[in-house]
Amino acid sequence: MELPSACSHPGWAVLALVLGLLLWARRRQGWDPRKCPTDLTGKTVIVTGANSGIGKCVALELARRNARTILACRSRERGQAAVEEIRAATGNPAVLLRLLDTSSLASVRAFAQAVLREETRLDVLVNNAGLTGLPLSITAEGLEQTFTTNYLGPFLLTNLLLDLLKASAPARIVNVSSFRHAVGTADVRYLTGQAQPGGYDPIYNSTKLMNVLFTAELAQRLQGTGVTTNSVNPGVVSTGIMRRFSWPLRTLFFLIRPFIKSAEQGAVSTLYCAISEEVSGITGKYFDSDCRLVLPSAATRDAGLARKLWEESERLTGLPAGPQH
Repeated sequence: MELPSACSHPGWAVLALVLGLLLWARRRQGWDPRKCPTDLTGKTVIVTGANSGIGKCVALELARRNARTILACRSRERGQAAVEEIRAATGNPAVLLRLLDTSSLASVRAFAQAVLREETRLDVLVNNAGLTGLPLSITAEGLEQTFTTNYLGPFLLTNLLLDLLKASAPARIVNVSSFRHAVGTADVRYLTGQAQPGGYDPIYNSTKLMNVLFTAELAQRLQGTGVTTNSVNPGVVSTGIMRRFSWPLRTLFFLIRPFIKSAEQGAVSTLYCAISEEVSGITGKYFDSDCRLVLPSAATRDAGLARKLWEESERLTGLPAGPQH
């Protein structure tokens, strides 16, 4: 989760304290995973970006519930360390590492091919991997790196795994977004760097808006298949996502850390959408960090914008055009 760049103001230390107190006052937990009886024996789940932070906490909880848990990580070393930690904590030997870099469409295709070759079912897909704090950067595939990592790579991955998810229905897809989506914009030219929304904050915010638009359009296209999809806001969470920012921003984040959610607490809204009985059958919705179903921004409810983003994403990823709804 990215913090606003306004914190570079000279009074940012005082602002940090005030912000921290407000966040602490608002921090509450609506749903307790410890009270959820869901058992995932015989189920297979994939969590992207699972070597640290929210992703690792989500994977840990799913493994604890006996799921065959695939950690989709970019780093072999950090991913394997997370696998071993989760196996030791849960006693579940069916925790596996598969390499995936969502900034590379080639990596996404290779990962999906391996899953389709090796797995007989897929019950839950959690698109959690994401980053922020990078300058505009075009990949070897001609795509903007942050937009590909946070949105276009997960778009392709989800579509490549849809047939397996449908064959395993009822199945769920969870897309991790952010409350920052509300100030994002969704210009398809951002995906190739032909236009850019601004600095780090606008880029991140726009990728999170695209996550919610993708979820809404995907839900329409999955009607009647038994596969549901929802997007979530984890809240302001203490993770390593700020590591690429300047030292003033990182210092601010450090100062408010005692007042914000831990990674374990930040994982709760994702887990709620992935396993709770309350969300069964619900699709195309947006849940806040307290696991409440809320309306996302007006832009996310623009069906024409969602369809345009989908069609351009199909073109850029080389997917065949799907049926209209």
